[in-house]
Amino acid sequence: MFELNASKQLSIKNDILSGLTVALALVPEAVAFAFVAGVEPLVGLYAAFLVGLITASIGGRPGMISGATGALAVVMVSLVANHGVQYLFATVVLMGVLQIAAGLFKLGKFIRMVPHPVMLGFVNGLAIVIMLAQLSQFGTNDGSPGWLQGTGLEGSIIDIAWLSGKELYIMLALVAFTMAIIHFLPKLTKAIPSSLAAILIVSLAVVFLDLDTRVVGDVASIAGSLPSFAIPSVPMNLETLSIIFPYAVILATIGLIESLLTLSLIDEITQTHGKGNRECVGQGVANTVTGFFGGMGGCAMIGQSMINVNSGGRGRLSGISAALFLLCFILFTSSLIEQIPVAALVGVMFIVVIGTFEWSSFRIIRKIPRSDAFVLVLVSGVTVATDLAVAVVVGVIVAALVFAWEHAKHVIVEKRDDEGGSTLYSVDGPLFFGSTASFLEQFNVQGDQDDVIIDFGRSRVCDHSGIEAIDTLAERYLNANKKLHLRHLSPECHLLLKKAGSAVEVNRGEDPSYHIASDQLD
Repeated sequence: MFELNASKQLSIKNDILSGLTVALALVPEAVAFAFVAGVEPLVGLYAAFLVGLITASIGGRPGMISGATGALAVVMVSLVANHGVQYLFATVVLMGVLQIAAGLFKLGKFIRMVPHPVMLGFVNGLAIVIMLAQLSQFGTNDGSPGWLQGTGLEGSIIDIAWLSGKELYIMLALVAFTMAIIHFLPKLTKAIPSSLAAILIVSLAVVFLDLDTRVVGDVASIAGSLPSFAIPSVPMNLETLSIIFPYAVILATIGLIESLLTLSLIDEITQTHGKGNRECVGQGVANTVTGFFGGMGGCAMIGQSMINVNSGGRGRLSGISAALFLLCFILFTSSLIEQIPVAALVGVMFIVVIGTFEWSSFRIIRKIPRSDAFVLVLVSGVTVATDLAVAVVVGVIVAALVFAWEHAKHVIVEKRDDEGGSTLYSVDGPLFFGSTASFLEQFNVQGDQDDVIIDFGRSRVCDHSGIEAIDTLAERYLNANKKLHLRHLSPECHLLLKKAGSAVEVNRGEDPSYHIASDQLD
């Protein structure tokens, strides 16, 4: 009993301390993403608080951190620029409703369709994006558009006016000092998360040594009040719906893809199992509420989630405490948080980059099939060039096409003449849209006997294209005045066949039973 209580107390302590660490890292990220979206910093901070609190409370993955993200911000910027921030709030509400619907209809299970090379590419690309976002902090904060756009999420880091001289050396030294503390402190003690200790130590060093370096307050003020409820000030008509609906669909899709992939990654790290559909509902509720309280919406944040997990935060309390600490920063301690050196937070995120990137990719890339290696590199590149959702969709499509192409070669038709004077064909392999051409090429209608038997015992007809191929073949034999027999087809095949229906031989107890992807069955 004592051991259980001690373990529980340790878990609570780890969750609270890791939540504090995450909250400190959330501040500059939320502010930066608010700038990218073209809204006030508090709009990003309110989103980080509300989305983080609600998803941590009712979502499907304890320990995962959610908040304002760059993947959503780059979609929002055109909506805000063309229609204003109130339309953004209305879009976030509708986005949440769509995500709730996705969860209720159990669409979260489709994340299983993401192949492992796509997951590796997603993780590597995301690590690069996080790194690029931190490089922007090595630019001069002169208020120029180049500094704001150089986040690694929009624009180019080439636009940044880089630091130089003493200011650059101090920044580099503080980043290296932060990373060294995070790396070596766990070897001495694990009583406090190393990331939190690094932020505190570096902040104190800057204050006592009176170092001239940028702090959070130089980026933007985070002081504010409690978010207040307000219905978005937009006309309630079809014209408004036509404006916000396309954005809501895109944002809901991006948010769910990023959240579910992050959920899968945290599952793998912690060797536990999250609930995808519950996470969809949790994200949806969070965004719906956030839209009514003046937030920009959000989804899972892989960088902050990695900080949380690596700092020992595994329970719901870690996400809840991170959100509550962030609210306290906004309400009570903004003046103190604004004194944290940006370099300390950059150092924390660089450690996240190192931990997030799958370095094993370099070792296995020459050992895995070339198609998988291509997908891995492609997804990483598209993630950096566009956003995570587009990269994952592109990766899944390319992987599916490669799979179809490879399996198109696997349909093999063996021919022989049996003792009864018939030509017997045995089909081996799946018959689907990619393999129908190869399937038809392997029959010699004119050279066959007058009686032809085709055995599908070692094959499966997967879709309507396969049915059409069988019908086409039957028509060829019919035009050649030859008798055709089709054996070991499923009852669904028999139902869908038109020209070849009469050629099917029904063998009770021997014919397979499987389903076909076809809208003809609706």
